[in-house]
Amino acid sequence: MSTSAALAVKVLAGRPFPQGAHADAKGTNFSLWAPSAERVELCLFDDDGAETRLDLVERTAQQWHGFLEGIRPGQRYGYRVHGPWDPANGHRFNPAKLLLDPYAKAIDGTVDWDGPTLLPYQAGSGDDADLHREDSDSATAMPKSVVVDERYDWGDDVWPRTPWTDTVIYEAHVRGLTMTHPDVPEELRGTYAGLATPAIIDYLKSLGVTAIELLPVHHFIDESFLADRGLTNYWGYASIGFLAPHGPYSAAGSRGEQVAEFKDMVKALHAAGIEVILDVVFNHTAEGNHLGPTLSFKGVDSAAYYRSAEDPRFFHDYTGTGNSLDPTHPQVLRLIMDSLRYFALDCHVDGFRFDLAAALARGLHEGDRLSGFLDTIHQDPILSQVKLIAEPWDVGPGGYQVGNFPVLWSEWNGEYRDDMRDFWRGELPLATFAGRFSGSADLYADDGRHPSASINFVTAHDGFTLRDLVSYNDKHNEANLEDNQDGANDNRSWNCGAEGETDDAEVNALRARQQRNLLATMLLSQGVPMLLGGDELGRTQGGNNNGWCQDNEISWYDWDGVDEDLLAFTRRVIKLRREEPVFARRRFFSGESRSGSGLADVEWLRPDGQAMGHGDWDNGHHKSLAIFLNGREVEPLEDGTPQRSDSFLVLVNAHHEGVEFGLDPELGQAWRTELATDGVDEELEGGGTTVLTGRTLRVLRRVR
Repeated sequence: MSTSAALAVKVLAGRPFPQGAHADAKGTNFSLWAPSAERVELCLFDDDGAETRLDLVERTAQQWHGFLEGIRPGQRYGYRVHGPWDPANGHRFNPAKLLLDPYAKAIDGTVDWDGPTLLPYQAGSGDDADLHREDSDSATAMPKSVVVDERYDWGDDVWPRTPWTDTVIYEAHVRGLTMTHPDVPEELRGTYAGLATPAIIDYLKSLGVTAIELLPVHHFIDESFLADRGLTNYWGYASIGFLAPHGPYSAAGSRGEQVAEFKDMVKALHAAGIEVILDVVFNHTAEGNHLGPTLSFKGVDSAAYYRSAEDPRFFHDYTGTGNSLDPTHPQVLRLIMDSLRYFALDCHVDGFRFDLAAALARGLHEGDRLSGFLDTIHQDPILSQVKLIAEPWDVGPGGYQVGNFPVLWSEWNGEYRDDMRDFWRGELPLATFAGRFSGSADLYADDGRHPSASINFVTAHDGFTLRDLVSYNDKHNEANLEDNQDGANDNRSWNCGAEGETDDAEVNALRARQQRNLLATMLLSQGVPMLLGGDELGRTQGGNNNGWCQDNEISWYDWDGVDEDLLAFTRRVIKLRREEPVFARRRFFSGESRSGSGLADVEWLRPDGQAMGHGDWDNGHHKSLAIFLNGREVEPLEDGTPQRSDSFLVLVNAHHEGVEFGLDPELGQAWRTELATDGVDEELEGGGTTVLTGRTLRVLRRVR
C-alpha cells in the first residue's frame, strides 16, 4: 500500500472485538486493548517503509478500535500509544517507540539492533537512568505486524487424537531437524515447508514416533547482547507474538505467507498420523526487565501485562529473563487463552508444552494449583481436550512443582530424568528405579492421575544430548562466549572413562551400551516417553549443554554422521513399545492378579529369580533386578475392548561387573531375547540362567 493511498483511508468506528486485525471483503478492523492510554495511533507502512499515522478515536470496553476500508491482507502496521511516562509507577508510554500488535497473527522482519534505539529511556549510568524518556523514532529498527488472510482449506484434515498410552513424543527444532538433510531442498531447509517434506515425514514414520513437539514457533527475537556477539536465539524462548508463527521459519515469505505454510506443515504431519505439539512460552516476553527494550506489551500497558515487584518500577522475575507475564490479570489470561484456542482451532495443533509452567500457575506469588490459569484451562471445552504438558518448575521460590499439576495435565518428569541418569551411573537405589520405571505413582497416583501424567525423558533440548551425556563429565560451552559460566553444572553425566571423543574401543563400547540402556529404559517405562530429536542418530553438541544460541552445526543434525546401529536399535524399541500394551498400561500396577492369570501384573525379582524383599530394596549395593511384566494382566481399553500382549522379563544390570540371572520356571517355560543392549541374542529355558555383562539391559519375551 502506498502512503498516498493510506492517507486517503477514512477511519470508521469498527468493532472492539475480536482483538487484533481482521480483514474482510471491504477492509480491515483494528482493535487494541490499552486501558491506560490517552491516545492510540495506528501506523500503516508501505513497501518502502513510509509510514502513515491514523488516530483510533473509538474506545469501547478499554479497546481502541477502527475500521479501514480497502486495507487488505499483507498490509504492515504497528501502534504508537500515548500516555504518562512514569516508570516509578510502572507506566512506560512512549509514542516514539513503534509497537507490535499483541494480537498480530503475522510479523514481518526482525529487530535491527544497529538501528535507532528500542530503549524507551535515555541509556546511561546511575540508578535513575531508566527514568528519563528517550524520544527517537524506533520504527525503522522494528519488525511490523501484518494483516493476514485467515482463509485456509483444511480439506479432509483430521486431528489424529492419539491416546496418551500410544503416544511417543519426538522433541525437535524446525531448523535443527532440516538444515542439513540431503533430501530436503536447500531452499526449504530450516522452514515449516522443509519439515513437511516427504524426507522428514517418512523418517518420523519409520522411527515410529506419534507426535513431534516443536521448540517455540511463536514469533521471537534475538536479544541485543547476542547480536553483539554474533550469535542468535536459536531455541526461540523470547516470544513477542503469541498468535504469530515465527516469520523467519517460512520459505514462502513473512507477509502472512508463514501462516499458510505453518498450516500446510500441520496438515502434512496429520496426514501421516503424527500429532503436532507446540512448546509455548507464556511465562515471559522478549522485552526483558525494566531496562529492556520496548517492543509491544511494555508500551501498550506495562503495569498490566507484567508482574510488578513491591516497587512498581521493577518487575518480578520468576523466569530468569527479567520479567514475568501476569496471568492473574484478566487481559493477560485472555491473551494466553486466545493464543491457545487460535492454534488449536485455526491451526489444528494437537497440544501444548508450557515452558516454566509453574510461573503461570502462581497466584500472587506461590505456585497455586487453583490459579485462574489452571481453572480456565480446565473448564475450556476445547483446551481441556488437547494434550497439555507442563514444565512444572520456574526459578522463583517454591517453583519446583513436579507432581503438583491437576488432572488433565501431564508433566515433564524431571525426577525421572535425574533418577534414571543416576541409576545407570550406579548411584541410585533399586526402589527408586522401580518407582520411576513403573510410572512414578509416588508423584501422580494420589490425585487420581494415571501413568500418562509422567512425560519420561532422559535428555531434552536443555542439557546434554544422549551421546554427550555418556561422553562428558563437564560442560564445554565456550562457543557461547560466556567463559563456560552458562548452562547447568549438575548434569549427572559420566564420560565412561575419557572426556569427549576418544579412540579407546572399550570406552566407546561402554558408551554405546549406555546410550542403549538409557533409551530402552525410557521407552519401556510406564508413562509417556519423549525422545530428544537426534539422540537416536548419536547426535553430539561437543559437550555444549546449553545450545540456546548456537544456530549452526553445534545444534543441527549431522545427517552424514548417523549412528546406524543406534538408529536401528531405537526403531526396534519403539516398535516393541507400540506393539505390546504391557509397556504402556493405562493404570498403575496393582501388584495383584485381577484377570485370573495366577500371576501378578508385575513381579520384582532378584537376579536369582526370587522375589525382592525389603532388605533387597534397601541394600544400596544391589544394582541389578529382573522385572516380570504380565501381558495377561493388561487392562482393557476404555471402551472395554480386551487388549492382548505377550509377557516379558526385563533384566537390568547397572553394576559394572557381570551378573548371573536365574529364570523362574513358574513365570515361563521358554524365553526368546527380544532386545539386548550388549548385542546378545539367545533362547533360554525356564529354570536356566543367563549372564548380563556389566551395565546391560535385556528384554526376554515369553514364548511358552
